[in-house]
Amino acid sequence: MNDDLPYLVEYAKSGRSKCRLCKKFICKASLRLAEIVQSPVHDGKILNWYHTNCFFSKQRPKSTSDIACFDEIRNEDQDIIRQNLAKGRKRTKGAGGSGDLADIPPPPKKIKDEPEDAEEENLMKKQNEKLYAIKDQISTLDKKDMIAILELNNQEIPTGPSNILSLLSDILYFGALQPCLKCGGQFIYNSGLGYKCTGNATEWTKCEYVTQDPNRKNCEIPSDLKDDFPVRSYKSKVQKRVFKLTVPSSSSSIKKEGDETDGPKVQEKPRPLKNMQFVIIGRTQKDKEELEKEIQLLGGTVVTKVHPELAAVISNENEVKKMTKRMEDVKSHDIQVITEDFIEEAKEYTDAPIMLLKKKTISSWGGDIAARLGNVIAKSTAFKSKNRFEKSSSGKVKVKVKGGGVVDPHSGLENYAHVYQRGKDKYTVTLGQTDIQSNKNSYYKLQILKHDNQEIYHLFRSWGRIGTTIGGKKLKGMSLEKCIEQFEKLYEEKTGNQWKNRDNFVKMPKFKYPIDIDHGDLDSDIESNLPKPLQDLMRLIFDVAEMKKVLLEFEIDMDKMPLGKLSEKQIEKAYAVLMELQEILKKANIDRTVLIDASNRFYTLIPHNFGTSGPKILETSEDIQKKCDMLLYMERMDALLEIKKSYELSYDKTDEKENPLDGYYKRLKTDIDVLDKTSEEFKMIEKYVQNTHAATHTQYALEIEDVFVVKRQGEEQRFKPFEKLPNRKLLWHGSRTTNYAGILSQGLRIAPPEAPVTGYMFGKGIYFTDMVSKSANYCCTNSNSPTGLLLLCEVALGNMYERYHADYIEKLPKEKHSTLGRGQTQPDPQTVYKTEDDVEVPYGKGVPANINKNSALLYNEYVVYDVGQIKIRYMLRMNFKFKY
Repeated sequence: MNDDLPYLVEYAKSGRSKCRLCKKFICKASLRLAEIVQSPVHDGKILNWYHTNCFFSKQRPKSTSDIACFDEIRNEDQDIIRQNLAKGRKRTKGAGGSGDLADIPPPPKKIKDEPEDAEEENLMKKQNEKLYAIKDQISTLDKKDMIAILELNNQEIPTGPSNILSLLSDILYFGALQPCLKCGGQFIYNSGLGYKCTGNATEWTKCEYVTQDPNRKNCEIPSDLKDDFPVRSYKSKVQKRVFKLTVPSSSSSIKKEGDETDGPKVQEKPRPLKNMQFVIIGRTQKDKEELEKEIQLLGGTVVTKVHPELAAVISNENEVKKMTKRMEDVKSHDIQVITEDFIEEAKEYTDAPIMLLKKKTISSWGGDIAARLGNVIAKSTAFKSKNRFEKSSSGKVKVKVKGGGVVDPHSGLENYAHVYQRGKDKYTVTLGQTDIQSNKNSYYKLQILKHDNQEIYHLFRSWGRIGTTIGGKKLKGMSLEKCIEQFEKLYEEKTGNQWKNRDNFVKMPKFKYPIDIDHGDLDSDIESNLPKPLQDLMRLIFDVAEMKKVLLEFEIDMDKMPLGKLSEKQIEKAYAVLMELQEILKKANIDRTVLIDASNRFYTLIPHNFGTSGPKILETSEDIQKKCDMLLYMERMDALLEIKKSYELSYDKTDEKENPLDGYYKRLKTDIDVLDKTSEEFKMIEKYVQNTHAATHTQYALEIEDVFVVKRQGEEQRFKPFEKLPNRKLLWHGSRTTNYAGILSQGLRIAPPEAPVTGYMFGKGIYFTDMVSKSANYCCTNSNSPTGLLLLCEVALGNMYERYHADYIEKLPKEKHSTLGRGQTQPDPQTVYKTEDDVEVPYGKGVPANINKNSALLYNEYVVYDVGQIKIRYMLRMNFKFKY
């Protein structure tokens, strides 16, 4: 059966199913049709069955290609369905001139290999008749005899009597199927597709091999069955099965349980360019009016004025080379110039094609598209209608750490029970499984809960699809021995591994994988006694709501996932998968199965919220970079949660209560003082901000709210050996506000060795700038969230290795201590401030750099590869005053 089709036809396996419409039982062996819908209680599909007449009074398939197993039913029943479909089309035709009907997709196109001549049609009908003649005759065999024939012919035994009968009749008529050459798996006939392998490419991924003509051999009959075999004078003959290759209609999709329809409802076409604006400059291959119309159909608009929130400029390479006044305006706004074929390729997208915009860029300039279009994308998704399974954020969910771990709040026992622990064994586990091929993104939680004061035990389990309301739970009281027995049984049932061997876990095909979690999202609302600016700073950097908002951008939703904070070990494993993907993408011919396998592993290790949509295959370097950024962010997030958790645990253990913000501040292990706004230091920093705002970064102005003097514990001592280096500068570094708990408590850090190398222009190091707005762009602020934090660090640069284009540096040349990416613009070298300890502050206004070579960089970038070369001196709380 094709899992992606919305309907199914077969002969009733029993007389127990009821018609969804008339509510009467469907007789065994009679023709029945099903609507395939998403289950509300588990991450999978369910079948809503109908009598044939009832089905067509309720459902409107576009064609037989939307009905799974259509060509596996008898010829006369196929004709009945075709007649009903024809009636439905006539009714639709006469429905009137509604504009919506124009959007109903046309019938599916025929595939090139689809047999059209009468001879092949007749052959298919004859094969169908003979196949059913055999099926009818062997249906009298005992199940054990059927299995004996399959085993003799080295066929894997399918589940269910009807599947056994189908496979047996297939090999008796067409010949015994040989195993898949790729994985050794069993082939099964899949209506409209061919013979699909049911084996596994790896423990994470199913084999994708499909063939229309599998290898076969003569089918053998066990000697003890030959005399009484139902098919008289049976003699095996290998022959090819003839069938139609079909494509589902473009509108067919699995419905959600509860989505009722009285007829063919028209789905709104995807509008990936919704709210995006484009400017067209110069000649285009297509007529400009036609191009504008295509953009409008995709939800975008064409404007004439260049502005900072423009999605892109559509032009050609000649126009970019000419650099007219209008193109200079585009460059000053740092807007990408793209080719017009972007519009054609964007039609394949269902959401904002950010990566495609990058791919189609032909200009040497162009700012962060995602940051620039953040508000635009937010507007286009804010009013998207959700299906009934999409879970809305319910705010913060308090979790309690008791005994062996966190009691799942959905158990209802968090106030009265704790996770049972025997020695070092904590009886709690979260399992996950992401399977792109079958659109699964499941979780399964299992806990033994003991009453806080009594010998009362419960086994709690919950399951479902991550990020949705799909799922269920069960809480059952029983003896401790029974709880442990059931816990271990369910663990083995779901993972294929025994609980006692969990430390040597082996991933099994089609089974779930344990997710190593560490809950730490604890919160409090108590006021602080710190000075007001420090209070506000602590609230800003420990804002869990903001952290969750950022994670949503990465499709990680802490409110919606039944999971906790991922462990360091789990994140390291995910990095390893990304490294593997990076190597795979370097190859010329990439096997899609390999990409699916790695993607399945990554999403299982790092559970994502895709709602009811299918998980995306990680197949581009941009995908890898985005996931790498996500993991780096999650590591910073972990530091924030660790500090909050450390405070909360100490708060529970002592009678001497302290203010939460004071507690968080102490655990940063950093002295932070507010800098006097009348001091010389403040004036110097103010001038540095005013003078080094780049000319191309015009979408916002920067206003200093507070400057903090920062002294990280141990950083002074770590920096001492590098103080002797020449060329120490005070330079900018920007990052999201939610990263600063990690930065202040752990220092600025270099990406780990296990992280992929994509996205680092000059290798894995820590990057600084001498232009404030270049670093400010990395604060990821917007008009709705305009507060950002910037660092001013003393950086011991020593002798710099000058570069003008991207150059991935793994080891600096001898006698070099840092890299300088030379930009076309730099602070005026004649206007420099020197501190008392001889640190240079390049706070001059931006002027053209005196360089002989063409540089790919607009502004300077400084990179150091040893964290000891950095000493954080100041932190600035900035107000980003957006102009648009």
